[in-house]
Amino acid sequence: MKVVGVGCGPGMLTDEAARVIGDAALIYGSARAIDLARSEIRDRCEVHEITDYKALRSLPDDAVVLSTGDPMLAGLGYLGGEVVPGVSSMQVAFARLGLSLVKAAVVTAHGKDHAAAIREAAEEIGRGKVVFLIADPEFSVKALAAALPGETGLAVCEDLGYPEERVAVGTAAEPPVPVSGLFVVVVGC
Repeated sequence: MKVVGVGCGPGMLTDEAARVIGDAALIYGSARAIDLARSEIRDRCEVHEITDYKALRSLPDDAVVLSTGDPMLAGLGYLGGEVVPGVSSMQVAFARLGLSLVKAAVVTAHGKDHAAAIREAAEEIGRGKVVFLIADPEFSVKALAAALPGETGLAVCEDLGYPEERVAVGTAAEPPVPVSGLFVVVVGC
C-alpha cells in the first residue's frame, strides 16, 4: 500500500505524489482528497471513496490511499506502507504568517477532547513553543483564548490553499473568530 499526501488545497500536489497517483490502478480517498488529486487520476483507475476508515488496513498491497495535507500530520500515515509526503496545512499556515517551523509544537483537537487540547496548547506556549492546533468545526477559539495570557498572539487560518483562504490574526484578549469549519489555529505567533 502507498499513502499519498495530496496537499491541503488545490495546486499543492507534489510531482512525486502526482506520479504515484498517475501510475495507480486502485485509489481510495475521502471525497476532498479525490477532488484534490482528480487531475492526476487515470481514466482506467478504480477509485473508491473511503466510507470505513477501520477497513483501510485490509486494502490490497497495490492500493494507493490519498490523505489530505501530509499523511504524517494527523493523516493516514499510520497505515504504514510507503508514505509520499504532501504539503501540509502547517507548512502553509506558517508560511502565510512568516513563521519558522523550528519552535513548532503540534496539538490536535480534531475529533479529540478539546479541553485536553487547550491544556496541552497552554503548556506548550509556557515552554516557549509556537503551537499549531488542528481544530474541528466544534472547537472553541474563545475557550482556547481564555486559557492563555491576553497578549498571546493567535491566528485562525481557514481553507488554506483554496480561493476562499482566510488568515485572521489577533490576541488571546481579542481572538479572531473562524467563519468556516476547515480551520487551524496558530498560537504564539
